[in-house]
Amino acid sequence: MNREQISRIAHANHPIKAPLDDDSVRGLLEHGVSEPDARVLDLGYGGGEWLLRALSTSPRSRAEGVDISEEALAQAREAASSRGVQERLVLHHQAAADFVSPHPFDLVLSVGATHAFGGLLPTLAAARKHLAPGGRVLVGDAFWEREPSPEAVEMLGDYTDLATTLDRVTADGWTPVHGHVSTRRELDDYEWACWGSVAAWALDHPDDPDSSQALSTAATRRSEWLRSYRDSFGFLCLVLRQTPTARA
Repeated sequence: MNREQISRIAHANHPIKAPLDDDSVRGLLEHGVSEPDARVLDLGYGGGEWLLRALSTSPRSRAEGVDISEEALAQAREAASSRGVQERLVLHHQAAADFVSPHPFDLVLSVGATHAFGGLLPTLAAARKHLAPGGRVLVGDAFWEREPSPEAVEMLGDYTDLATTLDRVTADGWTPVHGHVSTRRELDDYEWACWGSVAAWALDHPDDPDSSQALSTAATRRSEWLRSYRDSFGFLCLVLRQTPTARA
């Protein structure tokens, strides 16, 4: 069982691939989609859930998504068809960092996909290239709520604390107009949903050759969460606008 298969099973009951509940996602999109006919881009759309929700809540909007995964492409197309928004959605199968568009976007999304660009600030640099004048960026990334263990840093990455993260974003020329820090309930619900779904799949498919691997993966990931990073990991989503350049 490869990483994409595990991810698909893990997110079966939590289609937003980040520790956010439905109300938080709705609020972020309400602040991000500022026009009823907005053009939306997701850099690293995964299963396309952010785009699908944006299209469902804004009937005149149009959206495009970029992802390197063929499985994500098929999943997003199927979901778009089932929700009746496929005519307003264009999906590109390529690396998000290489994507070029002939038109700008009113909202550029990248939640939980900053690794594709090498970090938060490179992700914002990529988003800036696609942004229409007055447009917004909705970005989601991790931070450390408290001092992490060396194991947590090795496992998840070398993030900074919340205040330093905001300092770096504003110094890079962005002004936050909305934000959301995932609550303890959202963080825990996400982990339980992911590894519970993988474990349940393994128990429901005992004859599948991948069953034992799935069950072991669920147990390992659950242990890593509880023992290595539960007490230090945080997740932040920001809606950003470009800060005007000061005039002399």
